[in-house]
Amino acid sequence: MKSEIINKRSLLLSALLIFALNALTFAQTLKDVFTSSETQIMYLGLDYTKAKLIDDVNANVMDIKERQYAGINELVVTESKKYDLKSAFHKSFVDHDLGPVTKSNEKINAEEIKSTNTSDFHRLQATDIDGVVRGLDLAGQKGVIGLLFVVEGMSKSEKAAAVWVTFIDMRSKKVLMTERMLGKTGMGFGFRNFWAAPIKNIIDEIEKKKYEEWKSKYGH
Repeated sequence: MKSEIINKRSLLLSALLIFALNALTFAQTLKDVFTSSETQIMYLGLDYTKAKLIDDVNANVMDIKERQYAGINELVVTESKKYDLKSAFHKSFVDHDLGPVTKSNEKINAEEIKSTNTSDFHRLQATDIDGVVRGLDLAGQKGVIGLLFVVEGMSKSEKAAAVWVTFIDMRSKKVLMTERMLGKTGMGFGFRNFWAAPIKNIIDEIEKKKYEEWKSKYGH
């Protein structure tokens, strides 16, 4: 009987400990992102479901959908020292999971990628980002703040990419913050390297300037 009571107490303590740890994780907020280097962040990658490639008439849209988008996403995480999310967001570590955006990007209609309408470069609003986030399959990703880059446009004429840098509560799929940023193209050879350059420029700009602006705005 005595051992049975001890076992029940042990189970109860274990259950309380798990609950407390989960509650601590779920309690993370946008403020925590900008006040603690230990706040858990899950980098979800680049979502291209709303992206328009503007004024690139020779682009192979099937190759872009099936290979190039994934190539840029892989490049950002495999060359993490170059695309330094940890430094940009002042974190000790940043986990990543490209699974959700991979699933979403696979559903893109390749025939809708290209555009010759320059207004497509600045057509999205913050409410459009809500829809992108709702479309993500985040099963099993509860309790951590997600970092998502939603690509709006890649313009050859503007020589830039427009990207919405977005923090989300992965439990509720609520957008905690989203802001549109521009990244200039460089001299990269091939589609992947050419359109990865703006992503690096955006990450560098966050480290140099935007993080402190966001900290001042959201960290209080």
